[in-house]
Amino acid sequence: MNMQHNGTGEAPSGGQSRFEILFEDNHLLGIVKPVNIPVQEDATGDPDLLSLLKEDIKERYNKPGNVFMGLVHRLDRPVGGAMIFAKTSKAASRLSDSVRTHAFRKVYLTVVHGKPPASQGRLVNTLLKDAKSNTVSIVRKGTSGGKEAILDYTVLGTAEGYSLLKIDLLTGRSHQIRVQLNGIGCPLFGDQKYGAAVNRPGQQIALWSAVVGFPHPVTKEEIELISLPPQAHPWDLWPQQVQKQAIR
Repeated sequence: MNMQHNGTGEAPSGGQSRFEILFEDNHLLGIVKPVNIPVQEDATGDPDLLSLLKEDIKERYNKPGNVFMGLVHRLDRPVGGAMIFAKTSKAASRLSDSVRTHAFRKVYLTVVHGKPPASQGRLVNTLLKDAKSNTVSIVRKGTSGGKEAILDYTVLGTAEGYSLLKIDLLTGRSHQIRVQLNGIGCPLFGDQKYGAAVNRPGQQIALWSAVVGFPHPVTKEEIELISLPPQAHPWDLWPQQVQKQAIR
């Protein structure tokens, strides 16, 4: 059985959360990540999502001491959308196994400049990360330190020189979607790192985690967390129904 969770913002137990909750039980916490918040503590010292979620759990359930919150996948700082966290070490371990065995499904929506060469396709590249500059580049296969990156894309519509894409992410490399689409001449709307030549400073990146699917680490039930991007430019160039139908 596949259980879809679109979120109500209301926790199933405990007090009201400051986050939009998509799913919560004793083992898992699924939320909508707000944009422009780092998932983990970074060099900026800005509030990070993991710490904020721990505080939220402590407040809602009046928990003394430390709260466990396991991180099993990541989203780039400027990206928003569905994320799942583990509330126990056992759930974290089993979810990590799902990621390793490709039983963890990730679907994104994005708006890019231009139009890909085909209405749908698969991109396979080798990516190399420069930790000092926190940038990723496409390199030749076999390059030392390079990692294979694979995604499938589908063009859902075009308008005003932009394309709305559905992305099925088959590997989870750093900045993967942003780098691979830029590599085919379709930088993401608002991407200040890989699309600076065509984006204005201050524009919000149009990349959204729309679906996170996985087997529940305890019940084995198939869980799907669903989140749609805000109806603001450039997302509102297409009816929201187009997005909904694409991720079903």
